[in-house]
Amino acid sequence: MTPHGAPNIPTAPGSASTTGHFAVAAGLGDTSRVSDRATLSRIRAFLDTANPPTPCLVVDIDAVSDRAALLQATFPGARVLYAVKANPAPAVVHALAEAGLGFDVASVGEIDLCLANGADPAAISFGNPIKKAADVARAYALGVREFVTDASADLANIAMHAPGSRVTARIAIDAPDSVTPFGRKFGCAPEMAVELLIDAAAAGLRPAGVAFHVGSQQLDLAAWDIAMAAVAKVFAAVADHGVTLDTVNIGGGMGVAYTGPAPRLDDYADAVRGALRRHFPRAGPRLALEPGRIMVAEAGLLRTEVILVSKKSSADDHRWVYLDIGRYNGLAETENEAITYQLALVREHADAVGPVIVAGPTCDGDDVLYQRTSYRLPLDLSSGDRLDVLDAGAYTASYSSVAFNGIDPLRTYCLSGGRLIDEC
Repeated sequence: MTPHGAPNIPTAPGSASTTGHFAVAAGLGDTSRVSDRATLSRIRAFLDTANPPTPCLVVDIDAVSDRAALLQATFPGARVLYAVKANPAPAVVHALAEAGLGFDVASVGEIDLCLANGADPAAISFGNPIKKAADVARAYALGVREFVTDASADLANIAMHAPGSRVTARIAIDAPDSVTPFGRKFGCAPEMAVELLIDAAAAGLRPAGVAFHVGSQQLDLAAWDIAMAAVAKVFAAVADHGVTLDTVNIGGGMGVAYTGPAPRLDDYADAVRGALRRHFPRAGPRLALEPGRIMVAEAGLLRTEVILVSKKSSADDHRWVYLDIGRYNGLAETENEAITYQLALVREHADAVGPVIVAGPTCDGDDVLYQRTSYRLPLDLSSGDRLDVLDAGAYTASYSSVAFNGIDPLRTYCLSGGRLIDEC
């Protein structure tokens, strides 16, 4: 679908109605884009038995481990660094450390989290180019020896406080817009990256390679070719100055099919490998990637309760559906309606549906999730009904505010073998 079209609604196997656990409120379609059935079954069995208060996020750690193995198999020989910001639940980090993955961290807090859950400091990359000198020093003291930079002042801090470390220069690229683009905040011009890497070598650091990010939820496979072309020019330019690089870090950006199509993991891998062959026709550099969304999104389900269903006037065609989850306590990525989640019915409803505007619970006018995107929910939906937000394992709990309007942060339950192993 287009970003503001009507999301598809998968239904239960053998059913054409909008009733039952797999009835998704938003349109009619097949089940091919719903989260893995076994994952949904385990999560919903837990929810049915434990009946935790809503809103809550449930993450199937077995699904996370399976996705990690799939990524490692799809990108053989690549260094896979989980982007911790996507979902920092300790059970997630522990499972990925057990799987032998590395970690892309944005802060000392994330370093502490990774180390506490079994990560080797040598497997951690401080990927945030915006960091205090004190954070560089602390990371180095904790054993981190890999840093990403895009500015001379940051490079100077690394040289002073993390001597001898590997340094990657992040470039800004002119890629197609992703669903949630980064704008101009990160990365520098390729010419500046060349200067940074040459300066890093002169400062006693170890220039490692070039990094980029094509934007989160990137659905255009051409983005990686555009980026790799720029990377190759940086490699060649620094080589002319006697500096040899060994790694290209392609960041994250691989998308998930929320309510519309997204490339398959194999499609992304083919695009990356093809770009690498075209721009590095001889032996190419080693790949590093930083999956976040694609690692955990489909492993998570968020359950929410309907607080209120109302109309603004008797002539209004649209009902307002207010949920106990909103932009400030878990669904931040609905800003500008960028990510359109599938909403699944929990109890059976009559077949009749109608258009709705979906909003969150807070006293903030911006806490409206969907008013341009077409969502249709049962006409008999009422206060106390529950909905499941599918594919919600990424960028939900980690974006939840501490206590806006006095609302608690989003509670996360982690399962393995269908049993609760962690709550945070």
